Amino acid sequence: MKFMGYRRISGNVGVRNHVLIFPTVTCAATVAQMISREVPGTVCVTHQHGCGHLGEEKDHMIRVMSGFCANPNVAGVLLVGLGCELITPEVLIEHLRKTRQQVESLSIQNLGGTTKAVEKGIELARKLLSEAAETRREEVDLSGLIVGTHCGGSDTMSGLTANPALGIACDLLVAESGTVILSETPEMLGTEHILAKRAANDSVRRHIFEITEATEKRLKSTGADIRGTEPSPGNIAGGLSTLEEKSLGAIRKGGTSPINEVIEFAQKPSQKGLVIMDGPAHDIISNTGMIAAGAQLIAFTTGRGTPIGSPIAPVTKISSNSTLYNCMQDNIDINAGTILDGEGMIEGIGEEIFKELIEVASGKLTRAELLGHCEFAIHSIGPTV
Repeated sequence: MKFMGYRRISGNVGVRNHVLIFPTVTCAATVAQMISREVPGTVCVTHQHGCGHLGEEKDHMIRVMSGFCANPNVAGVLLVGLGCELITPEVLIEHLRKTRQQVESLSIQNLGGTTKAVEKGIELARKLLSEAAETRREEVDLSGLIVGTHCGGSDTMSGLTANPALGIACDLLVAESGTVILSETPEMLGTEHILAKRAANDSVRRHIFEITEATEKRLKSTGADIRGTEPSPGNIAGGLSTLEEKSLGAIRKGGTSPINEVIEFAQKPSQKGLVIMDGPAHDIISNTGMIAAGAQLIAFTTGRGTPIGSPIAPVTKISSNSTLYNCMQDNIDINAGTILDGEGMIEGIGEEIFKELIEVASGKLTRAELLGHCEFAIHSIGPTV
C-alpha cells in the first residue's frame, strides 16, 4: 500500500514538511521563539535543558535533541545556541550531518545579543522555509512509516475498546512492512511475561525482562510507592483499580505481532515490525522519545481526554468511550466507544484507525494540529550541576 509523503535525501519519508526552530539550551529559548514568530510557517519548541548535564544524561539529551531535529517530518532545522552552554549547535550538528538533515545555526553571544541574533535567525529561517517549499508530496510505500503508540488518561474501557482497536491497526501496518513503537515501560509491569512470549528471539525476550526489572528497581529505590501515581487519580476515577489491570490494557495497543527489537529511549529502530521502546509513561515525554526515534506520527488512545499534540508530528486521538467523544469532540479524531455502544466492532474500528493513519500521513490534519497543540518535553535522568 501507498501514502503521499515527502522523500528526504536520507532515504526516509516525512508526513509533514516543517522548518523547526530549536534552542540547544534553555537560555536561547526566548530568542528561538522570537525568530519563529517573525517567520510564519516555522515551528518552535522550548525546553529547560542544554547545560549542566553529566555523563549518561548528557548523552541522553544529545540523543533526544538530535533525533527530534532529524525526524523526517522536519525539512530543515535552525539551531539557536547561546555560546557558552554544554550542548552547543555544533554538538548537535555533528549528529545531524550523519542523517543528512538540512541545518543552519547561530550563537547569540557570537552575534552580539538578542536583536542581532533574531535578525540573523529570521534570515536563516526564511532560507530554510524557501528550500522546504520546493519539496512536494509523492506516492511512497507504507513500509517507510513508523507509528508511535501511546495511551494517556486511560479508563476501564481503554483496554477493551480503543487499545485493542489500535492494536488491529498496528498489525495491519506491520503486515505492510511498516514499523510500530510500543513504549511506556511502567505500564508493562505485571505483563512482561506476556510480552516475552511474543519476542522474536531469546535476546529480545531477555531485554524485555531487563527493562521492566530495571524500571521496577529504579522506582523502588526512591522509597515511594508507584501506586501513588500508577494508576493515576484520573485512571482510578475512570474505573482502573491496579497497575496490572492498567498494564494488561495498555499493551493491547501494540497488537499481536512478534516483538522484533527493544530500543532505548529516542533510539531509532534497526528492525521493522513491532518494537518496544524503554521509556517513561509521561504522555508528552513518551511522544517526544518516539518522535526522536523517527516516528512520523503518533496514535494516542484516551479514556479521560488528553488534548496534547506535537510541534512536528501529527497526533491522532482515539477515545475509548462515547461519553468522552461527545464531551471533547474538538480533541478526538476517532471514537472507539462505538464498540461499547454496540454500533461497531473492534476489527472494524481498527481498520478505520488504520485508514485514518494513512490519510493523516498523506496530509489530513489531526484535531490537535487544527487546535495548535505543540507540546514538547524531555525528562532528566540525573542531577543537574
